[in-house]
Amino acid sequence: MGAGGMVEAPGLVLVPQQGPPRPVGRLLLEHLGLSELPSDVGSLEALLTRAGFHRHDGDARIWEQEDRALLAGEESLDGGDRLWWTFPLAWSEEETRRRVRYLGMASHDLRGSLANVRSYAALLLNGRVPLEPKVRRGLETILRNADRSIAFSQDFFDSSRADLGSLACERERQSLLPLLDAAVERQRPAASAANVSLLLDVDPLATPPEVVVDGARIQHALEAFILYQLSRAQPGEVIRLSLHGGGARVRVEVRRDGVPLSDEDASVVFRREERAFREKKLEDPLRVYLARQEVEVHGGTVGVETDPAGSALFLTLATARPVELAPPATLQA
Repeated sequence: MGAGGMVEAPGLVLVPQQGPPRPVGRLLLEHLGLSELPSDVGSLEALLTRAGFHRHDGDARIWEQEDRALLAGEESLDGGDRLWWTFPLAWSEEETRRRVRYLGMASHDLRGSLANVRSYAALLLNGRVPLEPKVRRGLETILRNADRSIAFSQDFFDSSRADLGSLACERERQSLLPLLDAAVERQRPAASAANVSLLLDVDPLATPPEVVVDGARIQHALEAFILYQLSRAQPGEVIRLSLHGGGARVRVEVRRDGVPLSDEDASVVFRREERAFREKKLEDPLRVYLARQEVEVHGGTVGVETDPAGSALFLTLATARPVELAPPATLQA
């Protein structure tokens, strides 16, 4: 099942640090079919469950109840307050299937053509054919831009599928640490070229938390955060990946120590269209927005924080439940 689009204004509930949640208007109550906000719910998930909604199998952001569906989420506000929000979704099973199929065909055709360009450029650069320096530089440019275009097209089609509630995820229980390590190693050459230090800042003696996620999706999100920070880093600055918290949720932070983001830049980090129009390019706004979609489809959240010493992009995920060991078998006499 997929979402055809958001057709109304959002419903909102303000959750202050102290005191009970307070509806902002009555739209959220109308979306949930409630006459008043229950006084004993402490999370958006609990509220939606109380109202009779359940998560959509393919997208943790989408909640269903018979023939109704909502897109729901939570945002952090300045001062520690939170904001719960809901959007009604217009569902069209047939139209969604057609659009997903159309996206699949377009992705296959475009990526196939780009892969052919890349393959022939790599073949000519394998050293078996003598090349003049100018020709070699040209082929290296073709290869580099083919790789960039393939990555961009993948992000574009994945984000479009996520917009339809059809982003594929293959979840499995795993440690977060290898995902952080892989993201750092993949982006280390880019950081070195920019004269920026890229560090994995974790306690080697601590037991890293386990999560149930699609590892490739979460690694892509972390790399998107690193690339965002790299694009704004000055030579000599430091970018650190770190783990925080424990218990039910874990936070992964990609922090750049240096000149902090302006308030205006921080407010639009995860806004795809607004950033694209401001920056007059789509590549990084799309990549970071897809990172948000990839985290939210796992039931996680993303955010940005700034202070005088730097800026951090972060994501949070639910930790996996402890594995319950079976009781020992009774010894037979």
